[in-house]
Amino acid sequence: MGCIFCDYLDNKAYIMENELAFAIYDNFPVNKGHMLIIPKRHFASCFDATPDEVIAFNDLIKRAKGLLDSRFSPDGYNIGVNIGEAAGQTIFHLHIHVIPRYVGDVENPRGGIRKLKKPIIEYDG
Repeated sequence: MGCIFCDYLDNKAYIMENELAFAIYDNFPVNKGHMLIIPKRHFASCFDATPDEVIAFNDLIKRAKGLLDSRFSPDGYNIGVNIGEAAGQTIFHLHIHVIPRYVGDVENPRGGIRKLKKPIIEYDG
């Protein structure tokens, strides 16, 4: 079985790209405008990225934000990576989620990604 993200390299159906990575809209978005930043090289974890790939990801994250700001005017962003099955990774080709957030999209966004599961110690920040 092939890799869904490697297959994008063949059809080049990206929103934007640079030499080492590309961006697409997520097919199962959390919010309107949810994008994925994906390396062109196949590997599963951001811990395996080269320094040049990290620079390329950051370039596309910033460019994606500019596009999303102009198209959707979100009120905030979550940027995240799932690494390993225990963290919820289901496609083992690194992808970075750029998720626009909107006032009212959840009842209480305080704590952001800390709402993933019941915390060991309650966050009161």
